[in-house]
Amino acid sequence: MLQMERENRGAPAGVVAADSLESVRDIFIRQWGAMGSQWGVNRSMAMIHALLLVSPEPLTTDAIMAELAISRGNANTNLRELVDWGLVYPVLVKGDRRDYFVAEKDVWRIFCIVARERKRREMEPAQKVLEDCVRRSGSLEGAEAEAMHAQLVRLSEFVGTANGLMDKLARAERDRILPNLMRVL
Repeated sequence: MLQMERENRGAPAGVVAADSLESVRDIFIRQWGAMGSQWGVNRSMAMIHALLLVSPEPLTTDAIMAELAISRGNANTNLRELVDWGLVYPVLVKGDRRDYFVAEKDVWRIFCIVARERKRREMEPAQKVLEDCVRRSGSLEGAEAEAMHAQLVRLSEFVGTANGLMDKLARAERDRILPNLMRVL
């Protein structure tokens, strides 16, 4: 259970305990979890990521389970997914046989990892569907079919451009891309 919920239990409605490191940390973890679900990421996965992002030391699965009040299966499944994404790394702690985990802390790398995963999970499948629809609609006859085909072509070109842009962003070095991006903005 998160610290803030422990601190506020029994407090009158609407009264929040004074800010502390723990309460701010807990707010961040909960909000990151809520935002994660809006980004198409499981809430528990986002909360585990948030906890590891702000943890100064590596954490065990048991520590993560206790802090977030989640089951072992939930923790293991989401840790495995975070490791697969490259957002979390298992680390060895000398003299301890348990698995410990740390999060990637470099914000640019996190952005690039998430962009790469979103591209793989969302943009590439959308591009394949659009390309298939463009191919299928190309031989259809009639004004309505031609208009739909033209719209599908425009969508496919746009998604292809966005896909290429996300690919370049995901592979780019921060020092090379940010100055160029800032000039555009």
